[in-house]
Amino acid sequence: MTYLIALESEIIGHRPFHRRAMPPAASSLLRHLSHNSTPYRDPLTSLDWDALDTRDYWLPPQAVSICGLPEFATLNEAVKRRLSQYEFINVMLCGLWLERVFIVRLGNALAGGMDAAERSWLLHEIREEAGHSLMFLRLIETSALPLPERTWRGPWLADACARRLPATGPLFWLAAAIGEDIPDKFNRYVRQHGGEVNPVIHQACTLHIVDEARHIAYAREQLEIHLARTGTLRRRWLAAALDLLLRQFALRFYFPPAEFYELAGLTRGMWWRRAARADPQRREFVRERMAPTVRMLGQYGFRVGPFV
Repeated sequence: MTYLIALESEIIGHRPFHRRAMPPAASSLLRHLSHNSTPYRDPLTSLDWDALDTRDYWLPPQAVSICGLPEFATLNEAVKRRLSQYEFINVMLCGLWLERVFIVRLGNALAGGMDAAERSWLLHEIREEAGHSLMFLRLIETSALPLPERTWRGPWLADACARRLPATGPLFWLAAAIGEDIPDKFNRYVRQHGGEVNPVIHQACTLHIVDEARHIAYAREQLEIHLARTGTLRRRWLAAALDLLLRQFALRFYFPPAEFYELAGLTRGMWWRRAARADPQRREFVRERMAPTVRMLGQYGFRVGPFV
C-alpha cells in the first residue's frame, strides 16, 4: 500500500491552486487547437433532437454488456433496446462526472501564471466540456427514461483525485489522458456501427470525437511535460496508482450499476452485472476497446492491465 500513502501525500501536499502555475505548452500547438475550436459547434443546436427515439438501439447490440451470455438471446427486443439505452446513459454519466472534473480543475488553473495562448485554449476547452455536459443532460432528459438519484457514483480513487488534485502534477494528467482516451475509443466504436443505433446517438458520438481529439492532444502534451520532470521512484508509485485508476474506471465505464439492469426490465440486477463481468466475450470486448489506451500509456513507460 506504499503507493496509496504516496498518493495521499500527493493530494494533501499540494498548495492552493492559485499559487501553482501549469508548465507552459508549445504555443504552436495551442494556437492550432484554439484555431480549430473557434468555429464552435454547440451540441444543443447541432443535434436533431426530434430524431431521438427509445424504439431504437442506443448501442450496437454487440456492445451491450451481457451480449455474450446465452441468456441474452432469450430476451425480447424491447428489453435489449432498453438495456442499450441505459448502458449509453451509464457512459454519459461517466462523461458528466469527467467533464465536471475537467471544468473545475482547468478553471482553477486559469488563476495560475500562463501566457495568452494557453489561457485562450483552456477557455476553449472549458466551453467544449460544458457543451458536452449540456448534451448529455439533454439526451437523458429527452429520453424521459426513469433515472433514480444516487444510482451512479464515480470510482472512489479517481473521485478522490478529482476532488483534490490540481492540474499541476503528473497524476492529474495521467487521469486526464485516460479519462479522455477511453470514452473516445468507445465513441469511435459506436460511430463505426452508426447504422445500428439511433441517429442522434451517432451525431453525439461524432461531435464528441471531434472535440476530444483536441483535448487528448493537450492532455498528452501536459502529461509529457510533467513526466519529463518525474523521477524514477515517483514513476513507480504513479504506475501503481495508474493501474488502480484504470481498473476502477474500466469497471464503472463498461459495467453499469446493477440498478440499470433492473431499470431495463431485468430482475436480479446484481446477478446480471456479475455475469457480465465474468463473461469472456465481454472481457475481450473491453480489452479490445482499451487496447489503444494501453498502447498510449506504454509509450510513456507504463505497463498496465489486464483490467477485467
